[in-house]
Parts: sequence; C-alpha cells; structure tokens
Amino acid sequence: MSDKLFGTDGVRGLANSYPMTAEMALKLGAAAGRYFRRGNHAHRVVIGKDTRLSGYMIEYALTAGFTSEGMDVFLLGPMPTPAIGYLSHSLRADVGVMISASHNPAHDNGIKLFGPDGFKLSDEAETGIEKLLANCGRPATDPGDIGRAKRFEDARGRYVEYVKTTFPHPGRLEGLRIVVDCANGAAYNTAPEVLWELGAEVIPIGVDPNGLNINENCGSTNPATAAAKVVEAKADLGICLDGDADRVVLVDETGRVSDGDQLMALIAARWAQENRLAKNTLVATVMSNLGLEQFLNGLGIELRRTSVGDRYVVEEMRKGGYSLGGEQSGHILMTDFTTTGDGLIAALQFLTSMIETEKKASELAHVFDPVPQKLINIRYGQGESPLEADSVKQAIHDGEKLLGRSGRILIRKSGTEPLIRIMAESQDAVLLDRVLKNVETSLRRETAG
Repeated sequence: MSDKLFGTDGVRGLANSYPMTAEMALKLGAAAGRYFRRGNHAHRVVIGKDTRLSGYMIEYALTAGFTSEGMDVFLLGPMPTPAIGYLSHSLRADVGVMISASHNPAHDNGIKLFGPDGFKLSDEAETGIEKLLANCGRPATDPGDIGRAKRFEDARGRYVEYVKTTFPHPGRLEGLRIVVDCANGAAYNTAPEVLWELGAEVIPIGVDPNGLNINENCGSTNPATAAAKVVEAKADLGICLDGDADRVVLVDETGRVSDGDQLMALIAARWAQENRLAKNTLVATVMSNLGLEQFLNGLGIELRRTSVGDRYVVEEMRKGGYSLGGEQSGHILMTDFTTTGDGLIAALQFLTSMIETEKKASELAHVFDPVPQKLINIRYGQGESPLEADSVKQAIHDGEKLLGRSGRILIRKSGTEPLIRIMAESQDAVLLDRVLKNVETSLRRETAG
C-alpha cells in the first residue's frame, strides 16, 4: 500500500476497490479523528455525501472510525460540498467530511476533508493524517468515551438560508424562468428550493437520483440536456451543477453554454467597478483561456495563475488576500461568501448582474472572445510514465517552439483519473491542430504497449 493516499482533491477511486473500501474509510476516519482530537472538549465531525449508492458504505465506515476515536458524528445526508465547508465552521466541528467523487461517474467515490475553519485541508494536515494511518494501532479511547452518531436534520435549512443571504435582491427573481440541472446529485433538493424561495419560476432537471445516475447525461459536464430544456421552455437562464454542486456552467436563453472563465470575467469586472475585487486581482489556474487574461489586462485587473485544482486556487487566494478565483471547469471561489467553490452562489452572482443591468443572459454570459483552445485526454496504464519518454519530451519542446508567444501548450497528469491532459491554445487553428497531433501521436505511441 502506498503511503500517499490524498490526491489533488482528497481521496478518490473506484468504489469498493482500494482506496475507496469500507476498511480504508474506517481507518481514515480513525486517523483523521485522532489527528483532530486536541484538548478535552467534546469533539465533533460533520459528514455529508452526494447521491452515489456507495455513499452509504463509506458514510458508516467513516462514522465507525471517528466514533472509535471519541468523536461525535453529525450525519447530514445528501448535501453540496460547499455546504460541508460552511457547516463545518458554523457548527464548530473539528473536522468536516464530504463523500463525493464530484463530476466522476457513479462507480467512483471520494472523501474530502475540511478543517474547523471550513477550508479544505492543507498538504501538511493530509501528510499528518497519512502518517497516523500508516502507523494505525488500536484506538486509545476508553469504552465510556466512544463517540455518538446522529442525524442532523437542520443542515439543509441552515445552508439554504445562508445561500439566500448572498443574493442582494430578495424576491427580485420574480418573473424569471430558470432551468436548474442538479446532475442527480447532492443539490437535487437545495438548489431548486433556493431559487424558488428567491422568487423564480424553477424548472428542475437532474433531480431524480437513484444512486447510479449521478452526472449521467446531465450536469455541468453534460450541459446539452439543460440547453435543450432552456430553449424548449423559453427559459431566461440555465444553471448546470455537477454531482457535488461545487461547479457550475451557465446556459443563456438561446441555449449557448458559458464556462467558468466567462463567469469569472463577468464577476471580476463588476466587483472591480464596485471596488470589491481585493487587490484588483483574479486567481485562476493554468487552464484558463488566454482570452480571459487579455480581457482582464484591458481592465487593469491582474490574473494570477496556479496549478490545476481548486485547492491551489484557494491557497493562493488566502496567501495573497484575494477575494475571487476559480477554474475554467466552473469552480468559482469567493472568499467573501464561501470556503470552497459553490456553483449555486456563483450562479446567484450572475443573476445579480441580470437584475441590476436588466440585460438578458446572452448579453452577459459572453464577456470575451476566447483564444481557440483544444483539450485531449489520453488514458495510461498503471506503472506507465509516458511523460518521461524522450520522444514525448521532444514533441512537447517542438510544440512550444512552434507556438512561440502567440499560444501555449500544457501537458499534465490528472489528479483524479489515470489520464494525461493535453491543452493547447493559438489564434492559428492550423498550427494548433498540428502541435496537438504531434504531441498526441507521441504519447499514444508510448501508452500503446
């Protein structure tokens, strides 16, 4: 067993296979419980999950681990990831847990941990838990000090009310027809409820989870269903969340889809105009489009780039004191409101602009013209290191030289799946295809065996 358990977004894998087994979840719960037990006060952990069938297995195994270390467990049931961040802090928990594999299919699952401040754990904390896990012994808790577990029925209501406070115009969604696609995931109850209570006519889709259909032909990674529904229902806006509702993509009234880069551009421009954009800076990852950077620079706004992963965006935001960041994939991070990406709160920021400008979604959702960008995913086998091959390194070097300053190429391993992601951008479409083809051919040659 590898000592390295945590990836770029917690622990993730195929359900009922290492590391996403009941045995490992129990051990992880015990190790995290031991790590966060400090002092003699009553210790508390909150556990939420999305709608995957395997969530039951992981939830109860984690509960056993935490209670064995003397921690009381509050079981929240299906809740968005950002709700766990919020409630971890609000309920004065020592640790929060979200059981979810986000946008991945139902056969995967994952475990994300939050500290008492509501933020995802640092590398240091994860390393500390891994060390305890590697040296896992018998729990030191006396029989009379074993923790208790109970359902916490008020969680959804608390989160719904908090989300509503982030929208500055209560009731002003009256007259707007909104399609919300909840990906048959964690927000299937909360998102439609929030939008309706704020005054909208809500057309919910992806709100019939059965444990196996999360993200299936719906949600932020498959917005075509929502786009068709928006056009059919003559809706004003479509909101597409992913399985744990920390991502969002938007659909305007014509059915056109906008990604996280466009939403970040809109929010950054408005916040800068209102003097709300801390240090006049947006934090995004290396995947965000060059067009976003050019648009922001034209407004005098700085773009700071990080490695891929919302945790790295948050780390940079906290370190630099910035208030807005995110990813092209739809994670929008606003530390004035949340400790992690919140797709619904980000969508409410877009709706704020619609209300205040009295413009249609199509007039607001396309803020800049993106530089042509293409992404290719190549699956590789266990033990393979195709990026280390000389032929691949040469193909990448040649591609960078060809693109020069007019474009860029980025090759990286996914932190959540056994994929190599190749992304390239250039205003020259022919050159873009040529560079991508050369690198792809070289990589596929190395993974073919």
